[in-house]
Amino acid sequence: MTQKKRFILSIDGGGVRGLIPLRVLESLESRLGQRGVNKPLHQVFDLMAGTSTGGLIAAGLSAPRPGGTAGEAAATIAELREFYERESRDIFKSSITARLSRAVTNPLGLFDETYDARPLEKLLKERFGWTSMASALTKLVLTAYDIEQRKAVFMTNGLEENGSRPDDYYFWQAVRATTAAPSYFEPARIENLTRKREEAMVDGGVFMSDPAIAAYLESRKLGWDQDEIVILSLGTGRAPERPFSYQDAIGWGALGWMQPSKGVPILSIFSDGQTQTAAYQAQHLFAELPNVSYHRLNAVLEPEAEDFDNARPGNIILLNGAADRVIRDNTVLLDELADLLKAEHETAETDASSSDLVHAA
Repeated sequence: MTQKKRFILSIDGGGVRGLIPLRVLESLESRLGQRGVNKPLHQVFDLMAGTSTGGLIAAGLSAPRPGGTAGEAAATIAELREFYERESRDIFKSSITARLSRAVTNPLGLFDETYDARPLEKLLKERFGWTSMASALTKLVLTAYDIEQRKAVFMTNGLEENGSRPDDYYFWQAVRATTAAPSYFEPARIENLTRKREEAMVDGGVFMSDPAIAAYLESRKLGWDQDEIVILSLGTGRAPERPFSYQDAIGWGALGWMQPSKGVPILSIFSDGQTQTAAYQAQHLFAELPNVSYHRLNAVLEPEAEDFDNARPGNIILLNGAADRVIRDNTVLLDELADLLKAEHETAETDASSSDLVHAA
């Protein structure tokens, strides 16, 4: 019997830069369609993992659509692209009136979050409704950090290390948690449906912007160690030509390191450093595992395109250009992945037909 392949999708954090991995998935979906595989991506990938904006994409592709047909995902690639290219402007919109009002009610408004989370929460409720992660259409992992219990949280519908079921969360609240980037949005207060309590969480990017290794570990909990695992890890781009100069940094102080007008340097550096480290570790770790194939795609950004919250039309053009270059430079790999997925699809259909014949006999 042919060894079964398990396909894992991992998507980094990066705010509006999530448009880049989304465009790569759009290209992969198109290639599958050209090969006669017209399946939603939750039927293509056995497990999806995401941090922050990557978590939003993974959840959108794997959550059931409220009021939809059986097996219909909460969002299509086209709908998610519409979000990044147009609707994200409403999320990353700093109202002068709102900020003045908050400054009056909060004299320390200088330290307040950059954006009001309510527009994002409204959108998430509309898109995900009140379905929980236990109802996901494929295996899923979203990262967040619990600031009260001081621990990293992996919200999943898989298994715990002891084989028990993991804690369950509403989809929209889980996405709100994984996207609660400090200084941009206030922490998320979400319901732990299993333990009947509220928890306070921030963006998983504070400890794991690239969740590829976490995704692999979740797959091991599911017993996939003897399968052939194919991991597609998608980055949201990095801007190596955007340095933070020593002369500027020595005068920033605590506020300067967190200042949005400077691109929140401390978060940018944390994210970039963690992403580079995780990708390096994953490349070397998986190279030593014979049953794992690991593919990492990331983009090089223009310096002005690095900010998590730059949803202006001009920057969307830059991000689409970066995505176009990733797709162009990885045409062979994307074709090979599409061929692998098609072959697995045909094998699964053959196995299902053989099973039907055995039962019929």
